[in-house]
Amino acid sequence: MRITTVGLDADDTLWHNETIFRLTHERFVALLADHADPATLEARLAETEQRNLRLYGYGIKGFTLSMIETAMELTGGEAPASVVREILAAGREMLGHPVETLPGVDEALALLSDSYRLILITKGDLLDQERKLAASGLGDLFAAVEIVSEKNRGTYDRIFARHGTGADEAIMAGNSMKSDVLPALEAGAFAVHIPYAITWAHELADAPADHRRYGKLDSIDQLPGWIASRSRTAA
Repeated sequence: MRITTVGLDADDTLWHNETIFRLTHERFVALLADHADPATLEARLAETEQRNLRLYGYGIKGFTLSMIETAMELTGGEAPASVVREILAAGREMLGHPVETLPGVDEALALLSDSYRLILITKGDLLDQERKLAASGLGDLFAAVEIVSEKNRGTYDRIFARHGTGADEAIMAGNSMKSDVLPALEAGAFAVHIPYAITWAHELADAPADHRRYGKLDSIDQLPGWIASRSRTAA
């Protein structure tokens, strides 16, 4: 069986993302320091984010709304206007943050695009993800871009059928075990986990045990070689 298609996650796979969120978390904790200790603030914000995912989806705008909601809850609905302004300013700064690709990304994608159909498969806010892709300079390497509300087995079934030759001839690579690896394997694709230095708690999951289509790499520059070796095995 040949391998024709490579799906790639965006945030924390191609460029930095979670580090920006962590810096804003620290800013939020400092802003509300008079109302709760850091552990409580982090826990309440995490609870609010989790609760709001079904309403706001993934991304900076939903995160900003969750920070405001958490601030209102912690202050009994009396958060100072200055606090709300500061949270909104933090959200705007995140949306305008420069895009910095991770080491090895440009070279790895250039190699892969010579032999495989590349598809960007990412969650998040449509406008923000489009902005980051344009700023990254990687857009021309992708045959298709899919910005989705959730990544599950059905997502990969549809995308690899629409833009490729089916999930069984595709590979998905990303930093999230929950979103990039497990559902892609369920769809019948190969899946490669490339961990980032920080992982959002919502994206944590156990690795599959002894799955013949699963691999884990230290960095994305190892991906072309890994795929080539699987292509030879499949052939």
